[in-house]
Amino acid sequence: MEKKQKFKENFKKTVWFVLNPRLLFCVGLAWMITNGWAYVLLGLGTWMEIGWMMAVSGAYLAFLWFPFSPEKIATFAISLALLKLLFPRDEKTLAVLRAWHKKAAEAFRRRRDKKKKTDTGDRDAQRADKG
Repeated sequence: MEKKQKFKENFKKTVWFVLNPRLLFCVGLAWMITNGWAYVLLGLGTWMEIGWMMAVSGAYLAFLWFPFSPEKIATFAISLALLKLLFPRDEKTLAVLRAWHKKAAEAFRRRRDKKKKTDTGDRDAQRADKG
């Protein structure tokens, strides 16, 4: 029952964070910076029959649909920067961000340390075999 309660609490926190109006505004603004202009340009280029607008926006939009496109990472990073810039007093959202960042950094460190230990152990075993 404890795991279920913890999952419910984390899920509620995540939904609250994602549906925060300030964050949604910043994500929308960041999306317009990274993607929206291309859709607007494609619409205008099609409507006004301007070839270069359709070509530029079409090429950029085609790039966005590739799996290796870093657009989503850039959009999220821009939205977080906008959140900190436009709403510096939104302590609840910023506190959640800091907590998630701290968790991610700790997980990364643990993984790196674990890998170092196994790599060191492998090297020691190889040296013992050679010696």
